[in-house]
Amino acid sequence: MDKLIENVRVWADQKNLLKKENSKAQMLKVLEEIGETAGALLKKNNKELIDGLGDSFVTLIILCYQLDLEPKDCLQAAWNEIKNRKGKTVNGTFIRE
Repeated sequence: MDKLIENVRVWADQKNLLKKENSKAQMLKVLEEIGETAGALLKKNNKELIDGLGDSFVTLIILCYQLDLEPKDCLQAAWNEIKNRKGKTVNGTFIRE
């Protein structure tokens, strides 16, 4: 995973994408890819689902670097927040206690 994240960072840098002023446009790209992923899920198209999820990761990684954040730090912070949550899943949605 570390190597893939670094590959994305280098690619984005080579494409001149890692400027903070690009972050709003990048956020729109994140939303576009998430929307495509949702469509693939609804169509039950596994090939498009894999592509959409991968593209979503890529766009989020680029957004992190545009904002001077490390993707792994963001994921770690999210994990630290949820790892001890208590609750139950109802109709496919986790409900916190």
